[in-house]
Amino acid sequence: MQKISSAKCFDGEQLRYVHYSDVLQCEMKFSIFLPPKAKEGAVPVIYWLSGLTCTDENFVTKAGAQEYASDFGVAIVAPDTSPRGIDVPDDPEEAYDFGLGAGFYLNATQEPWSKHYNMYDYIVHELPQLIASEFPINSDLSSISGHSMGGHGALTIALKNPELFRSVSAFAPICSPMQCPWGQKAFGNYLGDDESRWKKYDTIELIRKSTERLPILIDQGDADNFLEAQLKPKLLEQAAMAADYPISLRIQSGYDHSYFFVASFIGEHIKFHAKNLL
Repeated sequence: MQKISSAKCFDGEQLRYVHYSDVLQCEMKFSIFLPPKAKEGAVPVIYWLSGLTCTDENFVTKAGAQEYASDFGVAIVAPDTSPRGIDVPDDPEEAYDFGLGAGFYLNATQEPWSKHYNMYDYIVHELPQLIASEFPINSDLSSISGHSMGGHGALTIALKNPELFRSVSAFAPICSPMQCPWGQKAFGNYLGDDESRWKKYDTIELIRKSTERLPILIDQGDADNFLEAQLKPKLLEQAAMAADYPISLRIQSGYDHSYFFVASFIGEHIKFHAKNLL
């Protein structure tokens, strides 16, 4: 693991590293914010998963989360959104919604994607183990959050691993990849035509089968241009009601899909996680 950059921020440290991932078979970058309390001992951690086309840097530079993380004494880890490198395959048409920058936080089963595109194992296993071994992090106190494709990732990973997380939140998540063009393209390529494999990475399907209950907070802007075709929060609301799974789904008037939306409510999300972590 090699440090790329560091900067003092709200009396804490904003750091960026590169390391080789055995799971993804390539070099990966991640960013981590350590609050001032990390100088005194291990602190809780929030994992942030970003959306399509993003890297580990978008959230770090645009969301304004460090101030709140510093106040509540929690670390934030922001990984990249997909494997990277000259040997990592990309969308043959170079579209933004598949391949590089669009890992969808799953383990691919189809060639040529299965060698590198194992973001699920990277987020659930490899990266947390690395973080716990190298930084003053209390890995027993973890939460997860994300935006758009990353919201999908946060929700599905938490629902599949409720023992690992105290809470989960999302901004404008892709609620049912099985029922939207982004997800159908990604799942068809990464997982093949067998839709029984798709269900393992679909929030709606996981909500229906879940036997444990995690605190869930979701914010969605009603001016989001992807709302009806790609995100479909009404489907999630209906599934949660049918499964008697309590979630807080807030529709925010006038907000779009951008990081201006994320920045407007990130403080409330960190407070939500801190309440469950602390």
